Parts: sequence; structure tokens; C-alpha cells
Amino acid sequence: MKEIFTQISNRQDLSEEQVEALFDKILKNEVSESQIAAFLIGLKTKGETAAEITGIVRALKKHATLLPDSFEDAMCNCGTGGDQSFSFNISTTACFILAAGGIRMAKAGNRSVSSKSGSADVLEALGINVSAAPENLSRALDEVGLAFIFAQTMHPAMRYIGPARKALGIPTVMNIVGPLANPLDLESQLMGLYRKDLQEMAAQTMKKLGRKRAIIITGPDNMDEAALYGINTYTLLEDGQISQHNFTYEDLDMPKVELADIVGGDAKENADILLSVLQNQASPYLETTVLNAGLGFFANGKTNTIKEGVALARKLLADGSALAKLRHLQEVQI
Repeated sequence: MKEIFTQISNRQDLSEEQVEALFDKILKNEVSESQIAAFLIGLKTKGETAAEITGIVRALKKHATLLPDSFEDAMCNCGTGGDQSFSFNISTTACFILAAGGIRMAKAGNRSVSSKSGSADVLEALGINVSAAPENLSRALDEVGLAFIFAQTMHPAMRYIGPARKALGIPTVMNIVGPLANPLDLESQLMGLYRKDLQEMAAQTMKKLGRKRAIIITGPDNMDEAALYGINTYTLLEDGQISQHNFTYEDLDMPKVELADIVGGDAKENADILLSVLQNQASPYLETTVLNAGLGFFANGKTNTIKEGVALARKLLADGSALAKLRHLQEVQI
């Protein structure tokens, strides 16, 4: 630890191997809470790198609970959270549409931290067992093409980092790591990120982790979702190349929806919103969901443009395919 602290205090970046070895010890409960806190705050002060984040992710994946089957074509659309927008569960609602479009969705998520309802909370309110056993998750991915990958279940060793994070009480590298540490080796990814200045680093990390195609999106007001007001900024990883882009609701010929119109509530309220969208009831919630589902289809490469993705999302809501995915998951993820 002394060598690592010396490097960080001298503002020298750590290697991927150094960080992976350190986190391997952390996840074995061999590092004290004060040392973990010092490392996290030191890294934040110095500024994290893609290699350092990759080292953390590789250690987490090594200690994760594994599924009995591998799914090399899986995608996730989990965001970092922490944007303080208090919106409804946008990515969770969108994942049913993406699954209905033929994408195998390994939707990572957790309970609420800074909002009233996290993805685990809203799915639980819909009667889905968010703590399903690995074999049930494999069955869901195989039969439904969709499974909820609960962070607390799949990364049990994260409990050794929790006290230090809570004591610090500020965002650290761990806020970025969550969506990147899916136990499955994802082929594609849509990641919401509340800081657009970190998009390039997240893309570089995804490249190191072997993603074939990915989008990191930051909405207006630093939302970790795309929104139908203001400017949405995203970084695209495609065939190893990284590029920056932006768009507005006007570019997609979609209606303007203010943030106030998509604020959510508790788990029960957000479950009702999710159902209303999957039942194709016109609302600002539906418009925001089809935007993010459309972006997901584009991130996966299922469509050539975001606009084509939005059109596909509307079709899958209109014909009941997305709602059918929810009903099927309710039966299988038990």
C-alpha cells in the first residue's frame, strides 16, 4: 500500500495490474477501511484513468457470482445514477423494449441510493424476484432474452468497500465502475453517465474490456439518460474507434418533454409508470422511454440511426411485444 499511496500522492498513474492486485486484496477483506477510503479519495484527487478503472472491473468480475451459462451476445443499458434528476426508471422500462427487439439484455441494477426507486425496487414491485439464483438468471436470459442482474447478489464482495464509501459520502471511482462490472462479458452496452467529461475514459475502459460497440450518454443537466429537451452528448465506441456526438429532440422530430414531466415517485408509482409505457399509453414517460430504447438499438447496432431505433421501439410497444417480455420475466425469474 505504501508504494501505491506514494505514487498517488506524486500524481503518478497506477497500472491496470497494480489496481487489480490491490482490489483483489480489498475483495478478500485484507485491506482496512481507512486504507480503502484513502485509496478512493487519492484516486479521485489525482484523477482516475481508464487503466485504473479497468483494473477495478477485472478484480470485481473475478470475484463475482457467475452464471452457469455464458452469453457472449448480451447487452446492458444500466446507468451510473447520481444525476439527482429524480426521473422514473427509464433504462429499466426501456430494457423490455430492447429485449422485445431481439437483443439479449443482461440488465444490471441495484436498489435506490439517491432516488426514491432504484431498478431493483421497481422490478420487485412488479413481482419479479430480483435476487434470483444464477441458474434462474441463465434460464431467463435463454428463454426470455432478459434477466435482471442484481449488484448485491452478483458482487457480494462489494460489501467490503461499502463502509469506506459511506464514510466518505462523496462520489468516487466506484460510481463509474458499477455499470462496467457486469459479470457477463457484454458484446454491446448503453451506459448513462452523469458527467460528460468522463465519457472518453469510460469508452476507453469499455474498449479494454472488449466491447464491440457501445454508447456512453449524458443528457441535458447532466442526466444519466437521454432526454427530450436540451442537448444530449454521447461517445460512440465502434470497432475500436471512439468518437463524440450530440443530438436534440428536434433532430429526431420528437416532441419536447421537460424534466418536470418525467419525474417519478416511489417503487409502486414507478411500477405503474413502467406498466403504462409498456401498455403503449401516450405520455411524456412513453416518449422518453422510446428515445432511450431507440438509442439502445443504435448502441447495439440493431439499427443504423437513433431515429430508426425510435421507430422500432414504437412498433414493439404498439404490437404488445415489450409488455409480453415483462409478463414472461415475471414467470421465469423466480
